[in-house]
Amino acid sequence: MEPMLDPSWALTRPILWLALAALVALLVLRTVRKDRKEYQRFKRYRTTVKRQAMFRRWLLDSFLSFGGVSVALLLLAGGYIVPLLRELVEWPGLRDIRALAADNPGITVGVILGLVIGLTALTIAGVRAARKEDEVLTVGDIKAMLPRNRQELRLGALLSLNAGVVEELTFRLALPAAIYGASGSALAAVLGSVLLFGALHLYQGPAGVIGTTVVGAIMMALYVISGTIVVPIVLHAVFDLRSLVLIPVAIYRVHRVNGREQPLIRKLEVPADVPAEPPAQASS
Repeated sequence: MEPMLDPSWALTRPILWLALAALVALLVLRTVRKDRKEYQRFKRYRTTVKRQAMFRRWLLDSFLSFGGVSVALLLLAGGYIVPLLRELVEWPGLRDIRALAADNPGITVGVILGLVIGLTALTIAGVRAARKEDEVLTVGDIKAMLPRNRQELRLGALLSLNAGVVEELTFRLALPAAIYGASGSALAAVLGSVLLFGALHLYQGPAGVIGTTVVGAIMMALYVISGTIVVPIVLHAVFDLRSLVLIPVAIYRVHRVNGREQPLIRKLEVPADVPAEPPAQASS
């Protein structure tokens, strides 16, 4: 994708500042006026038909809005992606990690396996604890979004995959490039994109804002260390799939529920045939 603005052109920075100001204003308006009200209304829905309609609305809105923003910013500021990445990889700590990974491929594989094993262990522990306490521990107010039947599960999977692609393209690739092009500061590019990503999750409450800000910072670090946006895209999608597909299936067995036959939404509860604790082995 060829950028429309030449970094050497005198009007490039003013145009990028105007684009960023308009984008921030629209995102703030969206967060304050739209997202919170929609989510509060969504939490009051008692039929899966209404919930599925909102899921579809969120899916289309996210694809068009964040997808459109990422394309627009990449067209304007795509020429700054490589210079920004070159500057970020020279930051202390990140430079050493990249050098270590390049010189020791085995360590890189080990770290990846360790992350996978760690995430798997945390997921298993979370599932067992949730079955025992009949409650899912979440960071932020997202429990209402957990699918309640097979039909909602499909939409949850689509939402997860879509978020992984369009949000990472926007907040880890396009937006930092635009901020860097306008300000000339790599630090401003990182902080601005990470903080804005967290602020957009205001509808999840303070814990949700803090949690997503931390996740955004981790994703940015992984992008810089790996040198490819594919890594945060895949991880983002996996994390969301864990929340919106794996946990509802593993804990609440929602895949057994047919939303067409049970249109009314019930409280999420651990099914009676799911043991809270593994059965004790008989002693000899």
